[in-house]
This record gives sequence, structure tokens and C-alpha cells, in this order.
Amino acid sequence: MALSSDQIRQLREHLDSCKNPLFFFDDDQDGLCSFLQLYRYKGEGKGIIVKTTPKLGTFFVSKVHEYKPDKVFILDIAVVEQEFLDEMKVPVIWIDHHGPFERSNVKYFNPRVSNREDNHPTSYMCHQIVQQDLWIGMTGCIADWFIPPFINDFKKEYPDLIDKPYRTAGDIIYNTQLGFLTRIFAFVLKGKTNDVMKSIKVLTRINSPYEILKQETAQGKFIYKRYAEANKMYEPLIKDVLETAEKSGEKLAVFKYADDRTSFTSELSNEAIYRHPDKIIMIAREKNDEMKCSIRSSKIVLPPLVDKCLVGLEGYGGGHEHACGLNVKTRDFEEFLRRFREMI
Repeated sequence: MALSSDQIRQLREHLDSCKNPLFFFDDDQDGLCSFLQLYRYKGEGKGIIVKTTPKLGTFFVSKVHEYKPDKVFILDIAVVEQEFLDEMKVPVIWIDHHGPFERSNVKYFNPRVSNREDNHPTSYMCHQIVQQDLWIGMTGCIADWFIPPFINDFKKEYPDLIDKPYRTAGDIIYNTQLGFLTRIFAFVLKGKTNDVMKSIKVLTRINSPYEILKQETAQGKFIYKRYAEANKMYEPLIKDVLETAEKSGEKLAVFKYADDRTSFTSELSNEAIYRHPDKIIMIAREKNDEMKCSIRSSKIVLPPLVDKCLVGLEGYGGGHEHACGLNVKTRDFEEFLRRFREMI
């Protein structure tokens, strides 16, 4: 269900009644596709990607003062600090599918408030609101491992983009052209924020997935080139990750790497769990005295385990039941691993 018809009407009114919206969105495909759909529907406003941290805190208040919007939209961001909301002098609309959380001074739209099991991605809810750009809504949903009810409409319009049988979103991600498009969307979000925002600006002007997949236009070629640059770094890493998972004699497969420029932890862990669904996958990237990790499991609910294993250690974690993140100080990482192995 995700949004009710009344919520869809309210959100459309919020969009239609503002002139200068500011959109904060998460730095994954679900966040990106949510922003693209609302921005392309509205035709005005500004987007800010939240790359530096998994939460929207007081650091971002200055961005709001600088831009002076008449409305703020927060898309697919799991944690929004009350201190940030307290500083807002204009209406704030938060659309998300994590948590849920109790906050004031915000209009909060989250299907999990009424049903904890409802995990429709934010890009699905944004598609409910705008009812356009089917290919963008579809890309965001599939990238978030969710097959939306409008998949048959998509297949009618783009039959060659899902041309193989599928049972799961993973089958679509790793075996079809639509899956390839989800990877392109992921990889243009890599790198410096300025470069990422250039790519996003180009994406706001692309009207068909074929512009990118077949490099039919200058904009499509630009996006494809950005993907190809990131993919050169990804390919050797995923080869090593899959070898590690293959050789791991235990339930947990851990792959550590050091890179202070580009994070592929989420993409690596997703592909590894698809190829090895019987394992628990942990990709750990070392940066600035911290281990930034993505953990995936097909069966085990991860966030409560992560919380228990972090007690007394310096770090934090959270996310979805079978896909979550973890940041822990490098000095505490081995202890976290020891506890985690015991728990599972």
C-alpha cells in the first residue's frame, strides 16, 4: 500500500503549493530516484545530496538559510535530528521507509508508522505522488530490492529492459538491462560531491533510459562515461569479494579494503549476497581510523545483532532487517567481529 490516497493528495498539494522547494535526499539510487521524480514533476527547486553522514543534522541548517526555500522535502534519509527540525522556519515534509521515529515540527510520511512490515521504498511513494517517469520510479524500486506493482506497465513500455525470467529483484539487478541501469545510477553517485551533483543535474534532463543505455544523446554519453570510470575501480574489488566468499569456510564472509576516495561497500555486499545467499556478507572499508561496513544476510535480522555487538564500543549502525550499515573505530573492529561471530 505505502501511501494512502489521502496522503498522496496531501503530498501532491505540498508540491503544487510551493515555489522554491529544497530537497535533501540520500546518496543511493532510492534517494536519487525519489528526488528526480519530485524535481521533474515540480520543475523548480534545488537538490542537496546527503553524502557525508547517514543523518540530517544541524550541519545542514546553514544550507537551508543560504537557499531560503519556502518548503523543505527530506527523501529516504533514515535519521533526521530534532535539532535540525527545530531550526526550520518553513514547512518540512519527510518521506521515508526506515525507522519509524518520533519527531516534531515535521510532516512525516512513513508506511512503517502503521505497519512495521511495510518496506515500500521512498521512490515507490514518490511515484505514487507524481505518476510520471515510470522508468525512474522503477530504477529506484529495483535498486532497493523491491519489485513494485507497476512492473507490468514497465515491461509493456520497455520490454527489452526486463527480458529474462525473474523471481527476485536480485535476478533483475544482475541479469537484465534494467539492472545495469540501477548500477549506472549507483556509480554516478560516487566521487566528489561537485561531480555527483553535475551528474544529477544531467539526469534531471534525460527523458528515456535509452539515452543512457544506448548512449543516444550527449547527456546519456556523459552519464555512461561517469559510470565507466567508477566501474574500473569496482570490477577488481568484486572479483576479490566473490573469491573471499567462495573460500570462506564459515557462515560469515568478511572482506576488508582500504580506500579513502570511493565507497563500494553497499554494491559489493549486495552482489555478494545475491551470488552467495547462504552466507552473511560483511564488506569493511577502512577510512580515517574507522571501519565503514555494509552487512547483508538473506535470513538473519541484522540491526538488533549489530546494536548488541556495539555495546561499550565506539560506533553506530542500523538500516533494514537484512541490509544494514555499521561504522566502528578501527581499534574496536576485531572485538566487534568476535562478538558478531558468536551471535550468529
